[in-house]
Amino acid sequence: MTTQPTTTLSRPRPRRGGTVTWACAPGFPPAVIFPFTPAERMGTRNILEFQALLYRTLYFFGTDGTPEVDDANSIAEPPVWSEDGLTVTVRVKPWRWSNGETLCADNVLFWVNLMKVKGARYGEYVPGYFPDNLTDYGKLAEDTVYFTFDKVYSRRWVLMNQLSTITPLPKAWDRTAAGPANASGDLADVEAVYDFLMAEQGDIVAEGNEHRTRWADSPIWSIVSGPWRLKSYTVEGVVTFVPNEHYSGPSKPYLDEFRQIPMQSDEEQYERLQAGPDAPDCIQVGYLPLSYATARADAPGGDGNPLAAHYTLVPQVAYCVRYTSLNFNNPTVVGKLFAQTYIRQALQSTLDQDTAVRDIYQSYAYRQNGPVPVLPVTDLVSPRQREGAWPLPFDVGRARKLLQDNGWDTSVTPAVCVRPGTGPGEAGEGIPAGTKLTFSLRYVEGRPALTRLMASYQRDAAAAGIELRLQEVYGSILVAEDAPCYPTAETPCTWEMCCWNGGWVFHHPTGEILFKTDAGGNFGHYRDETADRLIERTVTDESVETLYEYQDYIAEQAPVVFNPNFPIRLFEVDNRLGGFEPVNPFGMINPEHWYYVDA
Repeated sequence: MTTQPTTTLSRPRPRRGGTVTWACAPGFPPAVIFPFTPAERMGTRNILEFQALLYRTLYFFGTDGTPEVDDANSIAEPPVWSEDGLTVTVRVKPWRWSNGETLCADNVLFWVNLMKVKGARYGEYVPGYFPDNLTDYGKLAEDTVYFTFDKVYSRRWVLMNQLSTITPLPKAWDRTAAGPANASGDLADVEAVYDFLMAEQGDIVAEGNEHRTRWADSPIWSIVSGPWRLKSYTVEGVVTFVPNEHYSGPSKPYLDEFRQIPMQSDEEQYERLQAGPDAPDCIQVGYLPLSYATARADAPGGDGNPLAAHYTLVPQVAYCVRYTSLNFNNPTVVGKLFAQTYIRQALQSTLDQDTAVRDIYQSYAYRQNGPVPVLPVTDLVSPRQREGAWPLPFDVGRARKLLQDNGWDTSVTPAVCVRPGTGPGEAGEGIPAGTKLTFSLRYVEGRPALTRLMASYQRDAAAAGIELRLQEVYGSILVAEDAPCYPTAETPCTWEMCCWNGGWVFHHPTGEILFKTDAGGNFGHYRDETADRLIERTVTDESVETLYEYQDYIAEQAPVVFNPNFPIRLFEVDNRLGGFEPVNPFGMINPEHWYYVDA
């Protein structure tokens, strides 16, 4: 038998050097560099596209495109559990900070002690959970810590949703204006150290960039553990990173610089992309605005990427849910209205997700029925929610009947309460006769697809008797003003409905961060004893059935209005750029993997 010579297909060879310019979505400049971020700044842009490049969490996730832990790129070794399931031991790898310090147990305990004292100011803190659910924790060796829990929890939940919150902090940060402190070993020092670091951070609410221009040269923020360090942050909002020469991880950057430039609107960004990656003020990585997208190539009538001459279209499907928040803490009658399940169900039933998926999002989106992400595909979505739009499909007639059956005259819009009271067929506690069913719905500006969705929602809600008063607001102002709050003279807490075109990216979708009473990510302060009980079961029971029960309950209760889900971005990537895929399903970006290829 004669054999033919084999040939090896040539692959593009990575080339070191060069700059990649990234076009940022409008409205959310990085506002917090201190990676102990409060809830009002826990956005994708701030956490996943900025802080994560500089300061790595104890465990890293999703590098290979799957919603799992990436052990190779994690600071810590996989956790080791005691036989009784109560104590977990974590060993830190001997990586180095950019100032030469070795990552160690004290860096981990520094963070945990911050959580212990200042947890209420951290956006992922949930009262009763980490570190409140620890009976003991501490240092076993210079590179090893242990955590003993108050009962047996799901090990996957502990790894994905508890240990994942920890960002080791360097010893050089453990200080006050007066000098070194010991927040890693003494809780008494934590308050003063936190105050010092927040003073170095600067105002987290101020929209000007003046104080941010000082971050790159700060003796605090210039000490990093990630693959990048901050070179500059301009008054205009341009953020430039350069490689951290001392990065210990396995993925060291190929590029010389990675620049992030702010866009004021989708229109501006699309025009820059149309000019091509070699034009003045060029973009190598941008996004295809959904308002400019044609239907997907595999959808009826779709023709794919309109920018294919210079860019490759790469959707980033994230493990997230998207929603509009409702403010249950609003001190006016609006808070009483949101407390009524039937009103929330009517609000959900008047959002036509399927039509929006087809006509607004060009089939790149998909319906989100409840609090567990539908994509990437896992076995965690309940059978009921896999089957369709259960339990609250788009149905204006049903929404109108819900209101009529509970004391509202829907012959006019806004509907009017005609049967006040708390009995059957009455409107509910705290809702007087004559109340009009009208809500302010504020949403982020500069996103035409979202604007179309909101206009469609307003029209369909009006057909059921619900008036939605729409207002576009600049992104970072929106999330700062419509933040978790308690009514006081200084913060009246009067926002009503808020949509920032996003939602929440999960590691493990058990819901404690979003829907448990007083959780950091529970922006609207939803409170429900049954939800709390079901969430508690999901964090202690490994079985998927408990997760099904929780998500089916939340889907029916509608504590938020679930919106169509769509890729975080439809990336447009310079055809000469390699290493971009697979994309991270948790919303992070990995420019350390990117490189230009030799022809």
